[in-house]
Amino acid sequence: MEILRYAIYRFGTMLLTLLVVSVLIFIIINLPPGDYLSNQIAELRASGQSSGVEKAEFLRKEYALDRPLWQQYMIWMGFMPGPHGFSGMIQGNFGWSFEFDRPVAEIVGESLWLTVLVNVAAVLFVYLVALPLGVLAAARSRTWVDYTSAFVGYLGLATPNFLLALILFYYGHKYFDLPIGGLMDPSYEGEPMTWDKVKSILIHLIVPTFVIGTSGASAMMQRLRANMLDELGKPYVETAIAKGMAPARMLSKYPLRVAFNPFVADIGNLLPAMISGSVLVSVVLGLQTIGPTLLTALKTQDMFLSGFVLMFVALLTLIGTMISDVLLVMLDPRIRYEERKR
Repeated sequence: MEILRYAIYRFGTMLLTLLVVSVLIFIIINLPPGDYLSNQIAELRASGQSSGVEKAEFLRKEYALDRPLWQQYMIWMGFMPGPHGFSGMIQGNFGWSFEFDRPVAEIVGESLWLTVLVNVAAVLFVYLVALPLGVLAAARSRTWVDYTSAFVGYLGLATPNFLLALILFYYGHKYFDLPIGGLMDPSYEGEPMTWDKVKSILIHLIVPTFVIGTSGASAMMQRLRANMLDELGKPYVETAIAKGMAPARMLSKYPLRVAFNPFVADIGNLLPAMISGSVLVSVVLGLQTIGPTLLTALKTQDMFLSGFVLMFVALLTLIGTMISDVLLVMLDPRIRYEERKR
């Protein structure tokens, strides 16, 4: 019950934080002078295209861009009726993309779940690689195992992701017949999900997962190794060994449990960091994720599209942070004890 109460409390704070973040995002995307439609109107007037100007002016009124900024925010979020009544983010209307001339929901539809799929695969790769290698390097410190894992870790950190992507593209296709670019065969794009489409996505995921997850796995492996070495040098470890506890049992029961805390705490930052960090990789690999879409939206001041993508990343961050906080409370009894003392 204690953990359930804490989870409900964290969910409430998450919603409040998301509200504040939505205000900040709206202010930031409106900071540059002008907007997409203002720039279009200026260009059309300069070229004498009056029909285009009328359409742009109509869109400004249609999406309430002619109103004060605070009203635009309230309408965008759905807290206040706009030209079409209450129809904002919380009602499921994500707005219109002026750059692509399509609804935002239609543009990000498939790329949204592909983005989540790619980054969840990369997160799993990070944990599956970093956990055993970090523990092994700490348990066998100053041996060839430690030096080899450290070399692999430094190599992963030092190699730029886009360079690794290009290398894997070439050698993966040459020696393992891996597909080049995209997250599925072009013939499956826009088609309903079938087993063949799933197989195509899984094969196409191999290179992006490795590329996006390598640097994260290297950094996490180094951090886990350092935390484990710090714990292994403490008196309670020597006491446990002196009492005859088996090394493997002692390692998993005490030092690993304490050293695992930063691992869990990183869940909140790992997913959004990978999404923002994979923008360049997505462009290089031609992935149908929201990274390249966000880049285009920010460059063209497509406010509804960029606002939605930024809100999506913020939501992932807050959900990840909430999950890591709840897991930390479950994992480490000292955190619960400190909360009761307050």
